[in-house]
Amino acid sequence: MLGQMNRIKYVLLSCIVFLAACQTDPQEGHTPLPVSEGIVFRLHCETFDNATARSAVSTRTDYSKVAVCVIDDAGFAVDGVKGLYDPDNSAIRLEGLREGDFRLLLLGIRGDETADGATIHTLRSIDDEWLTFPSNLNRPLEAEYFYSQTPFSVIRTTGDNGDRLTAVTDDEIMQRRIIGRADFTLNFHNDYVKTAMLTNRVTIQAPRFRTGLTGDGTLTGQSDGTDFTLDLHEATSYLFLPTVESEPLHGQIEMTSRNYRGTTIRRTYAFALPEIAPNRIGTIDTQVIHPDDQSAVAFVTEEAMDAIGIVFILQDDEPHTVYTDRAQRSFNTAAPLQVSVTDEGKLHVRFYSPRELNGVLIQSRIPAAGNEFFDIAYFDRVPAFADFYCELPIALRTVFGRTESGSIIEAGPLTAAELQEAEFRIQSDDPFWAKLCAIRHGWNISFALYGGNPELPDGGPVGNWMGIRPVHCREAVALFLNFTYMIDMPEHEEILHANVDNLYGNGGVNDKVTVEVVLKQMRQTRTLNVGLVYPGNGVVGLGGGSVFGAYQQAWFQHYFNSYSCEIMFHELGHVMGYNHSSSFTYGPWAQELMNNFYVQHISEMPIDSPSYLNSSQNPNKY
Repeated sequence: MLGQMNRIKYVLLSCIVFLAACQTDPQEGHTPLPVSEGIVFRLHCETFDNATARSAVSTRTDYSKVAVCVIDDAGFAVDGVKGLYDPDNSAIRLEGLREGDFRLLLLGIRGDETADGATIHTLRSIDDEWLTFPSNLNRPLEAEYFYSQTPFSVIRTTGDNGDRLTAVTDDEIMQRRIIGRADFTLNFHNDYVKTAMLTNRVTIQAPRFRTGLTGDGTLTGQSDGTDFTLDLHEATSYLFLPTVESEPLHGQIEMTSRNYRGTTIRRTYAFALPEIAPNRIGTIDTQVIHPDDQSAVAFVTEEAMDAIGIVFILQDDEPHTVYTDRAQRSFNTAAPLQVSVTDEGKLHVRFYSPRELNGVLIQSRIPAAGNEFFDIAYFDRVPAFADFYCELPIALRTVFGRTESGSIIEAGPLTAAELQEAEFRIQSDDPFWAKLCAIRHGWNISFALYGGNPELPDGGPVGNWMGIRPVHCREAVALFLNFTYMIDMPEHEEILHANVDNLYGNGGVNDKVTVEVVLKQMRQTRTLNVGLVYPGNGVVGLGGGSVFGAYQQAWFQHYFNSYSCEIMFHELGHVMGYNHSSSFTYGPWAQELMNNFYVQHISEMPIDSPSYLNSSQNPNKY
């Protein structure tokens, strides 16, 4: 008998001898265990031997397919044994065994073995090949393959009910992978280099993998040694068949990256892994040395933005305690892209705009680093209403930066206090940036509730006000970017000169106002607290001094509706100091000139379409 009887740890379920003779076929899917008696083996999977976060075993096998073979003490397959796999309980039930000493061979497959071209053969002898792969399988495996060989015995026992067959075994079944894994680890000295990669490929050169497994667990065969390439952007861990002894896995890693000036850089690194061994992880660790390792520029690609994490301002879920707090949410229309350094020394970029901005270079002059502006950050894209914080390389290490004169400076690391002395300058070739730069006379905009409550379904109206919500705040950003752009448009100045007779002040039609005075009033720096007007009292707009508000429809339709624009310019007339006797409220400036000019020239404005915000379809409107 296999094993010593005094070492028996488990006595499994009794079984009745079955006379039918057949070899067990591979079992796929869910097969419930039958009610009839049989021998039940519980299956466990070992983790990789050298896994970092190692758990000794997994109690769940989750196999897609299981092949079962019972071998007798002479090394031949036993016919007439039926094996059933129950994935829910990670168990195998054998039925149809006779008295004797046996070995249970199990092949577990997790995944689709057909994608690997794997073939499971019928075993007649333990020395036969059980599992084979194509010799031209020159790529990683799609599935995982587990193997175990477990000795057990079936003995005859006598009891009150007569003779019965009982199975004994030394232990439950522990399965191990017959395959290995290769992990590619790339160590970057500059995270902005890592996120600027264009391609990252591995060429495995002339690999020799085993291509077969016998019933007794011996690896056989070898692949034809054809080179193949892997993409490390898609994955950095790959499953492989074991390599032939003394045949290392070797090759070359090729990386291409770009820098913020548009230059493509190619680097190659050779590697060699001594072997791919069953149930082990081989790590290929590459130290990436790159020309941009000491660049002063925080090169923020899309990948960098995703890796660092970005939040957005004035979003629908932003609390009103935040968006109505002027210290947290306010901007000048002439500087909607705000750049600063935090107390921790991080670069902070916040953008008050319904449109994104592409290709943004930020330059800085820092007293501790010299007297010239130099490139300190570049963004492939600054999203609409972005609120982004990132590390500055100059705060972390000694860096080299390009100055505005074209020379190279060496500086850093700088403290947060030194960085907060920086002044910034922004450049971009995006046509949208040209429009934003054309806003020379900025107005300061913040948001106010005026007693309303945006958390209530009706806005909690108080008097003529209701609680402004972020959907309205975003439209206020759009309106005032457009308005402050419009006041310096040559066409706007021309229409004022052409209608100078229609410009009159608080004294009525005889109180003439010159174009120069109107332009001065429109271009004067102002601070507005913007709110949402409650139309239930018959009022659709309010304005004067630092107060400005309109009802919801006007905020959503100012792009194309001349009546909505009339409301906006009527209240702007009040902000400029005019009463209802002037042309700036119920007169031609507000009702004929400005409202129609704005709608007719919307395609020339910075925010030239309602589609950027699509506020009328927003579920958070009133």
